[in-house]
Amino acid sequence: MIDRDTSPLDDPVGASLRGHHAHLGRGLGRVATYQPQVATFATVTLDPGPQEWADLARLLGRGGLADLFSSPVSPPPDWEPVFDLDGRQMVWCGDRPADDPDDGVVELGADSTAEMLELTERTRPGPFWERTRELGTYLGVRDHGALVAMAGERLRPPGWTEISAVCTAPEARGRGHAARLITALVRRILDRGERPFLHVVESNTAALALYEKLGFRTRTAVTFRGFRIP
Repeated sequence: MIDRDTSPLDDPVGASLRGHHAHLGRGLGRVATYQPQVATFATVTLDPGPQEWADLARLLGRGGLADLFSSPVSPPPDWEPVFDLDGRQMVWCGDRPADDPDDGVVELGADSTAEMLELTERTRPGPFWERTRELGTYLGVRDHGALVAMAGERLRPPGWTEISAVCTAPEARGRGHAARLITALVRRILDRGERPFLHVVESNTAALALYEKLGFRTRTAVTFRGFRIP
């Protein structure tokens, strides 16, 4: 049961850039994207005209990646498709999880950036760049000092926080790290009066099963698409 308006989730990138993440974005006319090394996501209106596409091309530059995330609009025909992935948007439908003071979860600061980049390079949970951690709180699990699992906050449309970058090193899988990290983030998000949501690629059946077990339910199907600007 969702007790708040879900309409900001129809355009989570645009809603984030117009609000909580405005300081991390850059815009031109009616289009916007994140600053370099924060995220590649861009937003346009639901009915963009030639001027909007020209503005986005100017903003990103020749050869730049127009990562339209879950936007259904189609760019100019000469923009080269880079990826097209079926996925889901899921929202939290459970109650607040009980506190677990012995969960072994730690907050990751700027001094952990190199380790976070290395872990995401190994595990490929989705795009993660030098400044991605500025989007929100990132939590991790360490084993003998080494970062072996992490998850964090990404998009922040009004009333909502996206959980993202959920990943575990191959040698540390099967120990419940992902579930602990997600649960810890859910508690933090609910405690500040927001609601958790996330996105997942349809082919990632293991992640889907985990998210459903933890209390997430599918809100809508989405398609993640990116294009190269000529």
